[in-house]
Amino acid sequence: MSLNVLASTLGTVAPTQDESHFPPSPEIFWQPLFSIGSVSITRVMVVVAISVALLAWWLLATTKQAAVVPSKGQFLTEGVYGFIRNGVAKDMIGSKEFLRFVPLLFALFVFILVNNLFGITPFVQMPSMSRIGFPIALTLIVYVVYHTIGIQKHGVAGYFKFLIPGGLPGWIKPFIFVLEFITFFITRPLTLALRLFGNMFAGHMLLVVFIVGGWELFNAESFFLKLTALPSWVLAFAFTLFEALVQFLQAYVFTLLAASYIGGALVDDH
Repeated sequence: MSLNVLASTLGTVAPTQDESHFPPSPEIFWQPLFSIGSVSITRVMVVVAISVALLAWWLLATTKQAAVVPSKGQFLTEGVYGFIRNGVAKDMIGSKEFLRFVPLLFALFVFILVNNLFGITPFVQMPSMSRIGFPIALTLIVYVVYHTIGIQKHGVAGYFKFLIPGGLPGWIKPFIFVLEFITFFITRPLTLALRLFGNMFAGHMLLVVFIVGGWELFNAESFFLKLTALPSWVLAFAFTLFEALVQFLQAYVFTLLAASYIGGALVDDH
């Protein structure tokens, strides 16, 4: 939920004189902009669509007149692409197999980064990845890719055999297989999605506390409470800068782990 929407919503759910608190309800978090039949269009859906349009425009605008001596836009695009190509894909997957996965990893990184940065963009203030459905969708893409290429390389039986490291005594192999199966098929996708979602959601809520809380203090009757709004907003500004760093790191970590899982599925031995 954006700061703007939350601030306006708080006024509609304020406690009455007989109530001491107002617990949140599902209606606070479900606010579709409009509906087309049974399909509701939400604000976060619009934000994601805008991010796709912006990324498409950026890539087309900076590469349609590519030259040996790059323009500033082409230089920026090539810098981001080179960062993912050489700093993530090549390092994590290996120089033999990495090239075919660079487009996927590049797309994941820039898509997540732009949608994360929307969380601190004025008048938007909506980190799309704070809605669990989007991290789950991206994780499913990575999940399908690394299992598919692993099965293609090792075969179905070989892929499950690949889960057990070589050189282990026979009695311990069943236990290791169970642990590795849980890691490959459950823990990895679960933590990949929850890590991105949790950091974006927590950071957004932290900004909500200081910005909206400062506004409530500023509107209080007490002069001393009004004064406490200033440090609240100062902290909100500081946390906004810190949140920008976290948003970049979470896009990078998600892409790095995706490359790591793909590289792990392609190695010859566990």
